[in-house]
Amino acid sequence: MKKADLVTIMIVAAVICGFAFIPGAWTWFNETTKAHGLLMSFFKFAILGTFGEMLALRIREGVYLKKGFGLVPKMLVWGVLGVVIASAMTIFKTGTVKLLDGGFHLNGKAAEWFAGSLSWGKFFVALCVSVLMNTLFAPVFMTFHKITDIHIAETGGTLKGFFSNPLKIRETLSKKINWDIQYGFVFAKTIPLFWYPAHTITFLLPGTLQVLFAAFLGVVLGVLLSIKK
Repeated sequence: MKKADLVTIMIVAAVICGFAFIPGAWTWFNETTKAHGLLMSFFKFAILGTFGEMLALRIREGVYLKKGFGLVPKMLVWGVLGVVIASAMTIFKTGTVKLLDGGFHLNGKAAEWFAGSLSWGKFFVALCVSVLMNTLFAPVFMTFHKITDIHIAETGGTLKGFFSNPLKIRETLSKKINWDIQYGFVFAKTIPLFWYPAHTITFLLPGTLQVLFAAFLGVVLGVLLSIKK
């Protein structure tokens, strides 16, 4: 185990202990999340999403950071994507309940199940939300994230390079993304096998924990993909 691993473990342990043992820390977290949901989503994903990529790099290449990794640009992109994800979660939760109650004539049962305690009805609604969000939204989100990753790598991982060069979306989509992997593995396998069940669990959690758990899932998936590689 390297020194960097020990430092990482100590930081993670300190954060967990802070929430577990510092009086009021968890209450502050919940109240701030309720009052400033999108802002908190930015920081949750900026930290956890980037940390997931650092763990993936550690597994693949033995280091947490390397030249051109683009720590600051990645944190910025993950933060913005976190706001988008939090917004999408709200939209799909509300829309799916409306769809089930109106389009499938559940007459308010879906809203009642989803707002209630853990039950098969709540599980059904959470599964529907997860399937719709990951089928309709996730492919676009994942593709845009891939475009930004390529852009960060091509501009040297610097914040100046990130903003001073335009995103070459058309060129990246047509020439630089390996669609055999992007579609054949990322879309066709990770969405139904990982994201459908993972986000079903997410939508069963209390509202203040859903975005945090969604950001944590990014860390888990990054590690799993690195192990596969």
